[in-house]
Amino acid sequence: MIPFNKPPYTGNEDKYVLAAMRSAKISGDGEFSKRCHRWFEHMLSCKKVLLTPSCTHALEMAAILIDVQPGDEVIMPSYTFVSTANAFVLRGAKIVFVDIRPDTLNIDESLIEAAITSRTKAIIPVHYAGVACEMDSIMDIAARHQLFVIEDAAQGMMSTYKGRPLGSIGHLAAYSFHETKNYTSGGEGGLLIINDEQFVARAEIIREKGTNRSQFFRGMVDKYSWVDVGSSYLPSDIQAAYLWGQLEIAQEINQDRLQSWNYYYSALKPLIKHGEVELPFIPKDCVHNAHMFYLKVRNLEKRTSLLRHLKENNIFAVFHYVPLHTATAGPQFSRFHGIDNYTTMESERLIRLPLWYGIEEAVKQRVVDAINEFFQ
Repeated sequence: MIPFNKPPYTGNEDKYVLAAMRSAKISGDGEFSKRCHRWFEHMLSCKKVLLTPSCTHALEMAAILIDVQPGDEVIMPSYTFVSTANAFVLRGAKIVFVDIRPDTLNIDESLIEAAITSRTKAIIPVHYAGVACEMDSIMDIAARHQLFVIEDAAQGMMSTYKGRPLGSIGHLAAYSFHETKNYTSGGEGGLLIINDEQFVARAEIIREKGTNRSQFFRGMVDKYSWVDVGSSYLPSDIQAAYLWGQLEIAQEINQDRLQSWNYYYSALKPLIKHGEVELPFIPKDCVHNAHMFYLKVRNLEKRTSLLRHLKENNIFAVFHYVPLHTATAGPQFSRFHGIDNYTTMESERLIRLPLWYGIEEAVKQRVVDAINEFFQ
């Protein structure tokens, strides 16, 4: 069986994890956390980054930082992972979904402004498949309406928009290091990215259970105490050590994935001419990170048949999100503004193909051959 994913592994993780285990600072913000923080702050040119146990935790911290209150509204696409919405629902917000663009599957920036009300607090663009949303338009809308922008860049590490790294554009952002992502910190993990200076000091407090413990360790206070709301958003240094083994060769991992992505694209491109599939679209201002390779077939029935065919050939391909507004909890916590022209339809057409760091060419060719056989 060809799996859908294999977590990235470089071979250096072992020694770093062992070093973290033997250190005097294993609980968090040890030497490997500091290395990762410096790496990301240099790469992103941001005000501050903080490792978190997951991307979900980073989004929850962002919701606290912008002071989301019951009754506030937050605008986002429905075609996303549940954590994007849950982080704000937990603070009492109402989620307002707008439709996606059929080309990138990102939030349709032209529909955002009409969804804004006096209760709107923030816009949450989700960079699907590591391809950037139209951030200039989104930031302009936010500035004119005095709204926060929090980038859900869970899939976006190493991608750029007009030369700027995803995660470095909004007021706040979040990365994911889940085992399905291009880089992992041992199965789970995340990063809160802070681009607005006003959030730096409070973010450290929220992450340390609402205490000023970080200031204490820097010698800024003589004892630490409870000063704000917060929770346990601090990952162990073992997670950071695992991640550091991949950050050292982040460019190599990125290039390897891009080569595989390009292999799929070139091999499957002839199917476009016959009208059988659509392949991913990358806008000219965007550089993507090959987070996933997907194709879109004509309809749900065709997708079901193709997935069955691939499974019969021992190939595990998968579809992706069920739109959140159609989920069981959707009506309770959200509303869809406007018409669902594309969100549901596009979600029912999409298939993601096996792709991971180090995937062999023979494996990719087996996948391509099986897809061609199906359409022939």
